[in-house]
Amino acid sequence: MAAKSMKCALGSQLLTTRFDSQSSKVRAFSVRCSSVPFSTDGAAAVGLVERPWKVADARLVLEDGSIWRAKSFGASGTQVGEVVFNTSLTGYQEILTDPSYAGQFVLMTNPHIGNTGVNFDDEESKQCFLAGLVIRSLSISTSNWRCTGTLGDYLAERNIMGIYDVDTRAITRRLRQDGSLIGVLSTEEKKTDKELLEMSRTWDIVGVDLISGVSCKVPYVWVDKTDSEWQFNSETKGETFHVIAYDFGIKHNILRRLASYGCKITVVPSTWTASETLKMKPDGVIFSNGPGDPSAVPYAVETVKEIIGKVPVFGICMGHQLLGQALGGSTYKMKFGHHGGNHPVRNLRSGRVEISAQNHNYAVDPASLPKGVQVTHVNLNDGSCAGLAFPERKLMSLQYHPEASPGPHDSDLAFGEFMQLMTQEKEKA
Repeated sequence: MAAKSMKCALGSQLLTTRFDSQSSKVRAFSVRCSSVPFSTDGAAAVGLVERPWKVADARLVLEDGSIWRAKSFGASGTQVGEVVFNTSLTGYQEILTDPSYAGQFVLMTNPHIGNTGVNFDDEESKQCFLAGLVIRSLSISTSNWRCTGTLGDYLAERNIMGIYDVDTRAITRRLRQDGSLIGVLSTEEKKTDKELLEMSRTWDIVGVDLISGVSCKVPYVWVDKTDSEWQFNSETKGETFHVIAYDFGIKHNILRRLASYGCKITVVPSTWTASETLKMKPDGVIFSNGPGDPSAVPYAVETVKEIIGKVPVFGICMGHQLLGQALGGSTYKMKFGHHGGNHPVRNLRSGRVEISAQNHNYAVDPASLPKGVQVTHVNLNDGSCAGLAFPERKLMSLQYHPEASPGPHDSDLAFGEFMQLMTQEKEKA
């Protein structure tokens, strides 16, 4: 006799119903069964295994009181920092190793991060200085011919915290509306939400000297040029100029581009005196990018004051802000800053629009600058000052990264302009 049976679990009972296909009779009976409380040992006893996916084990607590549950990767622990968002589509390893992010959590607006892995060629410094990384989706695999490791292992080896499976779009909207916020990232369950919120509200990044923590300690000579496979916009030249580069958090590709344009480069610490620099008789001086508030490093402003007018100078990012203050101008903290490889900038002298790579939370107030200083570039997103020139004092500056790592190479010609500035000065001598 053919028959079919149907079973369903109801509480602690197993209800079995048997249908006879050749008759209309239905027989039903119940069997009482026992349950096993779920635990690690219990799961093993009944043949179950742990979930094959990771569960939320981290919190990002912002100073506005919002709490964001997430999954951790990289290092574990508790860290505090300023949360900023970066709109770059790629180049996360250059971002991780950019010293200008010291004291900050970087939130990537591009949702998929980690798919190209990591490699040593894309590092912009010898270590990671940022406080942590916040992403939407962590790639479960890597696919790139230069890949030597995974993003998670890379962060863990450098003791940098990261979180994923968090709504980065919602956090970005909050930052755009309210401005950059202080946050605390933690994987420690013993710390309460209230404790983490208190940490976020008692920590501040404004007025803190972050440059001294990322600068080199002693001078050194840089010789590496841009590799031939990545060379663009200029022919590699022999050493024509001697340039002193102040390390406020300088990126390696700034140095490589200078070397490719024909510069012998001596990198000096942020505390290196102007008198020592001038004794070395350089053809020009670079004031580099760097993290934090330019008003928190008055010693650097004084150094810039003593050098400008004596030799050609080029300020980049933090260096641009220090030049603005040294000239008598003022700087201000922006609402959420500029972080990304896709910011449009207009060169007011040529009318040319460049797509630029930017990373800064402060800007120079052009209305505060003295007569004779020219605003040469303007950010087309918000109209902020993106470049200065003062021909009488032999200086130029940009509020963004002409080496464009990561980012487009539209602004690389700025290095050529600096070469022209030094050439003109040499011809006068």
